[in-house]
Amino acid sequence: MTDMGIRLDARGGRVSFMSHAAVNPTPAQHTALQRMKDGTLKQVNPFTGTHVWTVPGRGNRPLHTQPNEPAALGPGAHTDTCNFCADRMLRTPPERSRLVTTSTGFDILRNVMPDELDATQADFRRVPNLFEIVSYDYWRENYGAEMSKDWQEHMERYLSDPSGRHHVLDIVRTRLSASGQDPDLPDEQLLSIAPAYFGGGHDVIIARRHFIDDARDTSDLAGSGSLTADEHYQFIAFTVDSLHDLITHHRHARYVVVFQNWLAAAGASFEHLHKQLVAIDEHGVNAESEIAKLQQHPNMYNDWGVNPAFDNNLVIAENDHAVLVAGVGHRYPTMTVYSKSEACEPWLHTDDEVRAMSDLLHAAHAATGTRVATNEEWHYKPHDVEVPMPWRINVKWRISTVAGFEGGTQIFVNTLSPFDVHDRVTTELERLRAVGTVAPSIRIGQECTPRPNVLRYTQGLAPNVER
Repeated sequence: MTDMGIRLDARGGRVSFMSHAAVNPTPAQHTALQRMKDGTLKQVNPFTGTHVWTVPGRGNRPLHTQPNEPAALGPGAHTDTCNFCADRMLRTPPERSRLVTTSTGFDILRNVMPDELDATQADFRRVPNLFEIVSYDYWRENYGAEMSKDWQEHMERYLSDPSGRHHVLDIVRTRLSASGQDPDLPDEQLLSIAPAYFGGGHDVIIARRHFIDDARDTSDLAGSGSLTADEHYQFIAFTVDSLHDLITHHRHARYVVVFQNWLAAAGASFEHLHKQLVAIDEHGVNAESEIAKLQQHPNMYNDWGVNPAFDNNLVIAENDHAVLVAGVGHRYPTMTVYSKSEACEPWLHTDDEVRAMSDLLHAAHAATGTRVATNEEWHYKPHDVEVPMPWRINVKWRISTVAGFEGGTQIFVNTLSPFDVHDRVTTELERLRAVGTVAPSIRIGQECTPRPNVLRYTQGLAPNVER
């Protein structure tokens, strides 16, 4: 057999898959799941080769650590707790766009001026990151990139407005002070940094709420799972719009990384719900590895991901356009939402397909709760890659610490197995659906009908291409 297909053995024994030598040459990777006599579950991620052990007796522990003693909320805390809050909109760089709710749905307003910030209520705001991972100078110095005409015109308009000019000067001084540089420079020198906040490629999508509406103390944070299913769809649709906009404006970017860090333990600088988008000039190590495997086995996301999940009761939920599974061989407990669409890029999905992805992603966050540190990571086909790849999103529970054992062996100890994740989440989703917290259209656990190759991303391949 030249292609790779996982053959799982329910919840016991060895679980093996065959391998094409060019795709997966390491013999140690030829076992996806192996349950030892003492109950230890050894896993190998079929996509990355990551080795993971789950040790028995540790999966019943709470997912979150005890937070610091919560403090009662003072007056104005809902709108004035951090620099992402609604009363501090001028503490962030100039807005690129905002999503506002209307009587018929929602609208996206672009290039809002300072005196227009309070004219509408922004449910989500898109702003440049104050401290970019990839700077504006990176694109200018390395690629000779120039700001697009529409962004240039907005910058000129913003800086010609007295309030806008004052806002940008304040932002630049904040940046210099935070990095230990002298902020007391002439205005023209400060304004030379301004293009970073109009033509850069690192944006933040900020949700309106810091705390849930009926919050009593600082533990009542508003996370992705606290949003309604409709609000979460707006969040995802707005992120897709922002992703497409960055791809369109940065012609030298090969990919835009989309991620969400929730809580400090997962890398969040503010415990205020937000996503980040970063344009980069490569695909990333993981993407390059997957692309190489995909060229050998175009159907691998079905054969290595979703098909085995159906075969082994690891499908958590699904709807007509997406499926949520518990992942195998991740260093942290992980759920993955796969799009069933024939489209590969998120911005080419229909509204119904985006909504389906959003509903299952929202369900994953709602079942997780707001007190568990999580990373949300988007993956999709880069625009300069010809081989099809489905849109998929990982939700990782950051409940363990990578330490000396992992560093010395590259074997990661995960307290929860994929089966533990499946059972925990399906049980919680049944409760949440019953009380109307998640989308009623999702099918949970045993309600999902096993069938092969539900991901349709390969439909555009030539008929003679192996699938």
